[in-house]
Amino acid sequence: MKLSGPFLFILATLMIDAIGVGIVFPIMPDLMERVGAGSTAEGALWGGIMMSAYAAAMFLFGPIIGSLSDAWGRRPILIAALITLTIDYVIMAMADAYWLLLVGRIIAGMAGATYITATAYISDIARPEQRGAAFGMIGAAFGIGFVFGPALGGVASGWHITAPFWIAAALSALNVAFGVSILPESLKPENRRPFGKRDLNPFGTIARAFVIPGLAIPLICIFVFEFANMVYPTLWAFWGREVFGWDGFTIGLTLSAYGLLIAAIQGGVLPHLTKRLGDYRTLIIATIACVIGLVGFGFSATVWAVAVFLPIAALSDMAPPLMTAFAANRVGEDQQGLVQGVIASLASIAAVAAPLVLTGVFEHFVDSEGIYFPGVPFLLAAVLIVAILPLVLRLRTAGSKLTASG
Repeated sequence: MKLSGPFLFILATLMIDAIGVGIVFPIMPDLMERVGAGSTAEGALWGGIMMSAYAAAMFLFGPIIGSLSDAWGRRPILIAALITLTIDYVIMAMADAYWLLLVGRIIAGMAGATYITATAYISDIARPEQRGAAFGMIGAAFGIGFVFGPALGGVASGWHITAPFWIAAALSALNVAFGVSILPESLKPENRRPFGKRDLNPFGTIARAFVIPGLAIPLICIFVFEFANMVYPTLWAFWGREVFGWDGFTIGLTLSAYGLLIAAIQGGVLPHLTKRLGDYRTLIIATIACVIGLVGFGFSATVWAVAVFLPIAALSDMAPPLMTAFAANRVGEDQQGLVQGVIASLASIAAVAAPLVLTGVFEHFVDSEGIYFPGVPFLLAAVLIVAILPLVLRLRTAGSKLTASG
């Protein structure tokens, strides 16, 4: 796919978003202590609640935002979301109590249109056979963001605990100005659809998406994969501190390494594999890598083991863009925003439930008087991926409109 100005802007937007998210990960344990959230295990639980609140807000507003972009166009929705995210980072920077952090995350979830509308924008400008690789470029942009984000967060936290939030706010504000100046509208008037009352109901919108022929299987796979994959953003910092005694800088360094691997794989390996093997076979490789990586981390007790399994886990990040491409290619141009909104909502449902489940499991196996096994959440995630393997195998038929070589 040609790297046009608008496409580059979308990639830059998502990269800056990833920086804004990743910049916070290294300081989560210290941030929870700052607002009185307790010990490492308790802080993980309260941090999980905060992530769940963000995901719940995105679930409620995701389909609405996606449908609004189908009706009004991508550009105004995307710019509004970027402005809201800038405000959110300012709130997070000024928060001195847990409830303010919680409010900030809810506002950010309501503005989840950044990712939703960006992926719909890509669907507008990419041909169906290009969408897998194009969504992979989105993953690469996130990967680059996670290279700089955690590293910057680890360094900036040495200046002040709130410095990462101010940096994220500044980057978001600059991106707003960039978007206003360069981004054209991608959705043609003839491809728009009216926004109705039924679009206000996220449950109804999700139900309508599931009855679209061929769409249910990729949506189920996306949901379960997102649930399992939440083990990384939810527990990596707390697991690293508990098992290896990592500080914020080391946590940021490992996350940056992971982001660099994701960028290399999704920007280089994914397009190459999809061209040679097709989307379906590449997805199978990614799913197997996911299971190996999760099991590996579950039993890791040394830093060298983490180094071995990190690149394998990064290969698994090829799965989400490929699953998204399977879903996007099953609907018309006037429903791309709806489908991306539904995908975001399903990911949000997973993100609501997963932190609560995974942090609860982590706390049980760390703080209880029973078996001490902090890697159990990774093993639980691996079991979930194995459970959906039969459905992943059926995607070859469900996604028959994708590349013939798949």
